[in-house]
Amino acid sequence: MPYHQKRYESVLESLGAKVAHDLSESIFPPLEGTFRCRVVYTPFDIAVTYHEYKKRDVKTLKLIFNNDIAYPRKSVDRENIDALFSQKGEADDVLIIKNLLVSDTSIANIALFRKGVWLTPKTPLLHGTTRERLLHEGKIFEADIALSQLRTFSQVALLNAMIGFDVLDTWEFLL
Repeated sequence: MPYHQKRYESVLESLGAKVAHDLSESIFPPLEGTFRCRVVYTPFDIAVTYHEYKKRDVKTLKLIFNNDIAYPRKSVDRENIDALFSQKGEADDVLIIKNLLVSDTSIANIALFRKGVWLTPKTPLLHGTTRERLLHEGKIFEADIALSQLRTFSQVALLNAMIGFDVLDTWEFLL
């Protein structure tokens, strides 16, 4: 929750707002089942809804090249990301490549394992809360990950608030 609170306050600050709510006072998830909590806020209001969550089984990632994509803040406007996702073809998700560097998938940050170290892109589309926590804990490290380096990694993990740090059993990058 502290990382979500920090992101929330950062977004409000970027909008010129000074008032922030304590998110923990607004979030009361259902006691049974797995639910995604959607928090939509303005400088003056917070709306919280819950949606049943089913984890997406990701085994294939289609490489999608886009140098113009930007998603610096969590937003309800995912039109550009959804447009990239629609290009996945038979793959389970997309891996967005920006300026020949690995960035994110459509739903998660990514980490790649090589020589005993988990690396995550230095320039992700979104600085996700799980990514930030794992960086702070020293479990992952930032690096520029060039497209040309993808074959040098022995493991792939997706990370976000719903799946935590999910090491993929099998994976394949598709062109």
